[in-house]
Amino acid sequence: MKVLLVEDEQKIADFICEGLRAKNLKVTHCADGNQGYQAASNNTYDVIILDIMLPGRDGLDILRSLRQQGVDTPIILLTARNELGDRVQGLDMGADDYLAKPFYVEELHARIQALLRRHGGTQQHVVEVGALQLDCINRSINCQGQSVELTSREFSLLEHLMRSPNQVLTRGQLLEHVWGYDFDPCTNVVDVCIKRIRNKMASLGKAGKMVGAIESVRGTGYRLSIR
Repeated sequence: MKVLLVEDEQKIADFICEGLRAKNLKVTHCADGNQGYQAASNNTYDVIILDIMLPGRDGLDILRSLRQQGVDTPIILLTARNELGDRVQGLDMGADDYLAKPFYVEELHARIQALLRRHGGTQQHVVEVGALQLDCINRSINCQGQSVELTSREFSLLEHLMRSPNQVLTRGQLLEHVWGYDFDPCTNVVDVCIKRIRNKMASLGKAGKMVGAIESVRGTGYRLSIR
């Protein structure tokens, strides 16, 4: 599998290249937007990993140009944690997925595999797990025609769980991903947020209870168990 990585931060690029090559992916790295655009325009890749903030042409400009040229290669945007506007704009312009820094290379690899499985067949802006749909634009959860809105924290936490269905995520991982700071064993913000999400899922009625449940894994964290 051929991957194009366009990332100007060398430490992050090395981390990604090493991790993906360990998974037997062939990675080409470009350190600025101009090089990345030329590589994407003149070569064929299975997936493009594109940072938004780049010297030269920025990631959104590259994305726009590639889609205008008819390049339909799956593109994953790398974004700063709190840049919701860039994520929304990127999805509107044709990006297939995004990943907020910092992240685990295992998650990036899983998203690449998922993209390749569903490329060309799914709706943009929506994360689907079974009958459960998460609208990344309106920040709402939908099931069989019923919908409920989420706060920004609820959305980020549920999205993280839905992108790793049936996988246990520790409280530390959830805290770092959603709130952006190291795990404090005395804090219960993750548990409080989980409780609010559960209540909102329950408000979807029987449909919400049937498709999945956020399960507590004692002493560890949570997982979204799909039924």
